[in-house]
Amino acid sequence: MLIAHGVKKAVVCPGSRNAPIVHNLNECMDCYPVTDERSAGFYALGMSLADDTPVVVCVTSGTALLNLAPAVAEASYRHHGLIVISADRPRAWIGQLDGQTLPQHDALGCFVGKCVDLPEPHDDEERWYCNRLVNEALLSVRSRGQMSVHINVPISEPLFEFGTKFLPSERKISFVKTGFDAVAFEQHVSDGLLAARRPMVVVGQINSPSCGFEKLLTQISERIAVLSEPLSVGFGCAFDLVLSCVPNISDYKPDFLLYIGETLVSKRLKRFLRQAGCHECWAVSENGGVHDTFMNLSGVVECTPMDAISVIAKQVVDEQACGNRKTDACDFAGAWNGLFGKIDECLNTYEPVYSQFAVVKLFEQSLRKFDYKWHVHYANSNAVRLACMCASHYIWCNRGVNGIEGSLSVAAGFSLATADIVFCVIGDLSFFYDQNALWNTNLDGNLRIILLNNSCGGIFYSLKGLHDSPAFEQFVAGAHATDAKGICIQNNVGYFAANDMDSLRSGINWIMTSKAERPMLLEVFTDAKQDNEAIKELTYKIQQQWHKENGKR
Repeated sequence: MLIAHGVKKAVVCPGSRNAPIVHNLNECMDCYPVTDERSAGFYALGMSLADDTPVVVCVTSGTALLNLAPAVAEASYRHHGLIVISADRPRAWIGQLDGQTLPQHDALGCFVGKCVDLPEPHDDEERWYCNRLVNEALLSVRSRGQMSVHINVPISEPLFEFGTKFLPSERKISFVKTGFDAVAFEQHVSDGLLAARRPMVVVGQINSPSCGFEKLLTQISERIAVLSEPLSVGFGCAFDLVLSCVPNISDYKPDFLLYIGETLVSKRLKRFLRQAGCHECWAVSENGGVHDTFMNLSGVVECTPMDAISVIAKQVVDEQACGNRKTDACDFAGAWNGLFGKIDECLNTYEPVYSQFAVVKLFEQSLRKFDYKWHVHYANSNAVRLACMCASHYIWCNRGVNGIEGSLSVAAGFSLATADIVFCVIGDLSFFYDQNALWNTNLDGNLRIILLNNSCGGIFYSLKGLHDSPAFEQFVAGAHATDAKGICIQNNVGYFAANDMDSLRSGINWIMTSKAERPMLLEVFTDAKQDNEAIKELTYKIQQQWHKENGKR
């Protein structure tokens, strides 16, 4: 990987634990021996200054690493960072009175811009993890500030078996700092995207929704397959239903993937794209961070989502103006659009039984009837997953780390900063965890809460095998018998309870049309098992419809 990133020189210090690394370095680049680690670091800095490129300094385990601190600090402050590679003992032996062992990870502290501690790889996922960590370190040493980086390498015995004839070829993750240079973006990314037979753009959460961004995505969607969730733009694609209902989904794998935005809700989509084996996979990152979500990252472009999509949309328009229609790509985009169209048709015609899915579907349908200004916040877990099936507008959600805490507080804070109606759709565990959000005299009647109460964490019922544990209901799913009526009374919040479809319709009408000076809460009581069965029934109906249209039993 050092070779792939253009590193050509290494200063090496004597030792046994680092001997395998030194052996490999000597096989593939110019090596310079220096016995004293304190001096070795400064030797490497001198070479780096002369060549204007990062240089490796390799040391053995123990205090050898600590002796590099002065040179590492100087190199970081000079913006000519060193690549420190330290051999280490296996983690199990750190702190066990074994020779030359001390905690080496982060031993250089704030003097390095990046420190990675490699696992000893035993399977493909650990090898991918090693590759990703080293890529991150080698990208970091050339990034802003050009600080030193530290790669710590635990090595188990035996150490001295030199039977492998060739180093393996390793994936290099590239970095394009556009700033923003449209020509550089075209050269590295969008030209390849438009030349691909099966191009795809996947859009994760966008924290600042933009009507212009949505229009551009719509514009390119006939030419490039665009997959987005309602956390990114004002339209979503029911990925989970597509991936669970289409029997030949492998026919829809992309060969060039561009990932824009932050996290995705759909686990099925992430699993599908990790198995897709794309020829190229690029990511747009506003801060230049390396996020190898699909385990196949080719490169990172530091720019905004709007910058990237604007360039692609212009190229698509220019292509159309020239009459250069790329049939394979248009057919691939059309195939995905056809999938989403069929799913939307099934969702629109399906009449669900009373469940959390029915609640969200009825709520989302009712939203379209009102022309007042509104915003919708969804809490994590089942709530946001149901939104990804039903919502046809941008939704707000705490997907930074996907926790259940704070969803109600964020919606409440949002309501204080706008005169628009703010809806919060939230599950019972999230609500009761964050009930003190209502303990605030500043809240107004523009905050409207729909509480989905199935007396537990209903999402756990969808995890296969988990309910077989005797600890499931009480200790895993958090079963309870709590309702929100008392909380609403003590906080002067309007309250309405729904237990069936008729009362649900009345409750939805009440919370969407009433005028109020204080927040309002509709508590919808459902059964967790029935909620889970309702989604299974929906999936089955779509599968049946799919098979019928395709002439299959």
